[in-house]
Amino acid sequence: MIIEDVIYRIVFDSRGNRTVECEVHSEDFYATAIAPAGASTGTEEAVVKDVSFIDEIQEKVSKALIGISVFDQITVDETLREIDGTNNFSGIGGNFAITASLATAKLAAEISGFPLYAYLGGIFAKELPYPLGNVIGGGAHAPGSTNIQEFLVIPVGADNFLDAQTANALTHRKIREELRERNIFAAKGDEGAWAAQISDEMAFEIIKSATEKVKDETGIEMRMGVDVAATELWDGERYVYRDRKLTTEEQVSYMGELADKYSLLYIEDPLHENDFEGFAELTRAVKCMVCGDDIFVTNIKRIQRGIETGAANTVLIKPNQIGTLTDTFRAVKLSKDSGYDIVVSHRSGETEDETIAHLSVAFNATLIKTGVVGGERIAKLNELIRIESEDELSMIKIKRL
Repeated sequence: MIIEDVIYRIVFDSRGNRTVECEVHSEDFYATAIAPAGASTGTEEAVVKDVSFIDEIQEKVSKALIGISVFDQITVDETLREIDGTNNFSGIGGNFAITASLATAKLAAEISGFPLYAYLGGIFAKELPYPLGNVIGGGAHAPGSTNIQEFLVIPVGADNFLDAQTANALTHRKIREELRERNIFAAKGDEGAWAAQISDEMAFEIIKSATEKVKDETGIEMRMGVDVAATELWDGERYVYRDRKLTTEEQVSYMGELADKYSLLYIEDPLHENDFEGFAELTRAVKCMVCGDDIFVTNIKRIQRGIETGAANTVLIKPNQIGTLTDTFRAVKLSKDSGYDIVVSHRSGETEDETIAHLSVAFNATLIKTGVVGGERIAKLNELIRIESEDELSMIKIKRL
């Protein structure tokens, strides 16, 4: 079966911004994918093309892809790169490319009669990731709140995905109660996390109290993590917090202190996007997942550099950062072959598209980072609950940390 039509349309993301959806057809079948958008982005990410170019790009992409086998994912993705003609998708846009790429894979799965995770992962897709939940947010996602962009929780004591998400959602509610008890006003940031004018230290203390209450009620042990988004703090010489400025050495020391004090399981982007040496120094100093997002941007060249320098031990995987499913898979394979954990991630500007839930299972990800509340976040979490509950042989289990 071949691709017979490619249709793009403008839709909206969770921030109310226009984004692009791609619909790929073959005979009586079709599938769609929608591009998310980030607020805190790496400079080496695939370029996002303005949706006003939709007609021009649709003509170019559809002309190139029509006639290619639905099942020939590599050729589809290589063709997208060929018609773009750049190394960062500045021609047709990474947003237009990734939607065509993912929609093709979803169409092939639909025609085959398999869920996407099984079509891509085969017999080895047997583990669900733990949900990495953003519960207090600041930085670029909620200006005026905390310096650290995301305070995260991981329900490591859960025995299944339903219980894991239950614990994360309960933690989110307990944090709201803690804030109210302290007479602290809180709104919600882009990803549904609580945003309040509090210090980073108070955020840690509030989460610690909330997770202890969750464990008392559910018996599920919770661990904490952070996404520092340090590139947003870096002014070229120092990391600028509201109350201090830290050198690289001081930043590494500060991250280590937080890891020890709060028994952090996960630290994302603790240094700026080009500080491979700083990442390596911190990775050697702490016993937790040190994850690179802006530093790697799902790009095998940057991941390889990280492997060679010992920078991080975990890679954040965002398909729209690199532009095609094939390139995403290559980034995952390189990371896992080198002993790195992977975390499949949403973006702050999300949609109801649930594809990354399937990718997290197909890729055997350790964690999936997709928020805790909000329809566009729940779409992914509910899809993982369905995958878990609809497995007839009960073979799919949550990964143990």
